[in-house]
Amino acid sequence: MVALMRYRIFGRSGLRVSEAFLGTMTFGSDWGWGASAEDCRKMLTAYAEAGGNVIDTASNYTEGASERIVGELLGADRDQFVLATKYTLTRDAANPNAAGNHRRNLTRSLEQSLRRLRTDYVDILWVHIWDAHTPVEETMRALDDAVRAGKVLYVGVSDAPAWVVSRANALAEARGLTPFTGLQVPYSLAQRDIERDLLPMADALELSVAAWSPLAGGRLSGKFTRSAPVESSRVKRAEISERDLGIARTVDAVADELGMESAQVAIAWTMAHRPWVHPILGASRPEQLAANLAALDVRLPEEALRRLDEASAIELGFPHDFIGSTKEFVYGAVDRDVVARNAPR
Repeated sequence: MVALMRYRIFGRSGLRVSEAFLGTMTFGSDWGWGASAEDCRKMLTAYAEAGGNVIDTASNYTEGASERIVGELLGADRDQFVLATKYTLTRDAANPNAAGNHRRNLTRSLEQSLRRLRTDYVDILWVHIWDAHTPVEETMRALDDAVRAGKVLYVGVSDAPAWVVSRANALAEARGLTPFTGLQVPYSLAQRDIERDLLPMADALELSVAAWSPLAGGRLSGKFTRSAPVESSRVKRAEISERDLGIARTVDAVADELGMESAQVAIAWTMAHRPWVHPILGASRPEQLAANLAALDVRLPEEALRRLDEASAIELGFPHDFIGSTKEFVYGAVDRDVVARNAPR
């Protein structure tokens, strides 16, 4: 039995969102894998019964089937959920204007998504990925227009450099436009590179973070490292690095000691250091989602966190490592006695 979820405030807004989001990239089998419509219904029901309220989809997931299935399943209960979708990816590979972050694609893609989702608004519209060909000024203006038209309530950005997001929100603040409230990025024990710039930026700008692939494509679920490894249709054992296997084995060891599944430990870790990081839980089968939801009750012991952190540690690189190593040279030995404003007492 999974306890009811806790809720967080979404970025610098008043929107209440559950601590884990439901990812629907697996809703539909149009990509050769994924869940049947009946399994999608079971997973959405299980997520809602656990207290989850954020449904995350995208214009192109399973060729549009994901949005259609979500729209059908929500039906009259649509307003009980925070519904999020994304735009950017192409709607027509032969049309150069059917993709990107410009106004035309935003407008057409959003109209298509609203029809599929059977709703007249989405709570969150994510920019799916950075488009270097579209000025960020145009994107922020077009997003603000969608908000003012009532078709979108909040906006977020996925898979973009920290400097792009920072510049976009600075422009929005200066021009009275709707800023990004959330950031969606990959984050797991096997992929911690967002700790260099994106997570510190999200902290400084008070952005909520939706963490996709918290199991690193199944690498941290135990299926590749247990006594009887299971091949995946999406990730092959030969494609997994020795570093990732080492991290996965540490996850397995911690899980065995705590009497839980590897996936639960890996998901719990993503929430352990920052309460405003929300793992996106995606599954192909209801039993997978049920196991992943159980991670929300897990509070990892300090020793377990230390082992997981050490096994997956990354170098921050320049300038972070350089700045850290020159603190005494720059500020003098007395810097050790300076207490940061947000440091624990």
